[in-house]
Amino acid sequence: MHTFSKPYNEIAAVNYCVIIPTYNNSKTLKRVIDGVLQYTNNIIVVNDGSTDSTVAILGEYSELNTIHLPKNKGKGNALAIGFAAAKQAGYDYAITIDSDGQHFPDDIPVFLSELEKNGEALLIGSRNMAQEGVPKKSSFGNKFSNFWFWFETGKKLEDTQSGYRLYPLHKIPSKYYTNKFEFEIEIIVRTSWKGVPVKNVPVKVLYDMSERVSHFRPFKDFTRISILNTVLVVISLLYIKPRDFFMSFKKKGLKKFFLENVLESNDSNTKKALSIALGVFIGIAPLWGFQTVLVLFLAYVLRLNKLIAFAFSNVSIPPFIPLIIYLSLQMGALALGGPVSDYTDFSLENIQNSMTQYLVGSILLAAIAACLFGLAGYFILLSIGRNKVHKNA
Repeated sequence: MHTFSKPYNEIAAVNYCVIIPTYNNSKTLKRVIDGVLQYTNNIIVVNDGSTDSTVAILGEYSELNTIHLPKNKGKGNALAIGFAAAKQAGYDYAITIDSDGQHFPDDIPVFLSELEKNGEALLIGSRNMAQEGVPKKSSFGNKFSNFWFWFETGKKLEDTQSGYRLYPLHKIPSKYYTNKFEFEIEIIVRTSWKGVPVKNVPVKVLYDMSERVSHFRPFKDFTRISILNTVLVVISLLYIKPRDFFMSFKKKGLKKFFLENVLESNDSNTKKALSIALGVFIGIAPLWGFQTVLVLFLAYVLRLNKLIAFAFSNVSIPPFIPLIIYLSLQMGALALGGPVSDYTDFSLENIQNSMTQYLVGSILLAAIAACLFGLAGYFILLSIGRNKVHKNA
């Protein structure tokens, strides 16, 4: 029986366990377990089909909850099984620590202190990737992962790949798309999408390549990560970002939205006006079904105000659609030199027969409306700004 002490006086205040997924890390496993035992004996070790002496080592720790999987299925699968076991045991939080020896168990109090100080969150140990001994591929991989996490969630982190984490067990997803290395990317993105804060806390890291065994397969795992990020980006653009913008707009109401996101935004009047113009152009242009994706993507690329652009892209709401189609057909007729008619018959057949006329006209209408709305917005904002300065003078 192994004993443990609690150098962190308030450590018992958090109902947590430590999950250690392991696969052929017999050189460092015992050191990691002994280190964690200095803080808690609420430990779940998931042996992911190891073929070395892992089973014998775990046999020395009869007081721990050990789960032996017959076949190696990946770190993600091992973690998911560990989470399920932790929930079943009644824990509220789980700290995960890799068994390869790169993490220091004496950083456990860092997670608990942050949790107690600032409330519930998914916490990721932030390693100093600039220190001597860190492989260049690890530093690049982390920067690559950080970028996509930001793109998919709008949140910036310094380290998204560290396996040293604290998970709020009842806030994370219960089902996952992946079960390999990329699992840890999926879970933080999807947890962030649920509105749970995802933060970094500083931790130490040891890169001792003489003992450390890494199971990262550069080509296969990088390919899987790229595929996962592609899926997450599509979901983010098609559903998550529109949902968040809509909920933000709905929660604030038209007046509050205009005050906070248009008048009180730190963006320049030019940037706001261009955001309005972009939204109006995409909203009127014949891009049905892709308007939300395009307006968010273009606002991001052009560094415009995404919320303003998204709001004004809804100019083509159902009551206005007949008018937009009618004006588009008229503009198309003028541009192509065709007859200008009333176009009172909005049948599908009639529109199909005038498709070229409609497409040309809708693009022209979108461009003209964008210019008018953008200019009007600019001068209105300029006038409001001058009035504010005059009142404060």
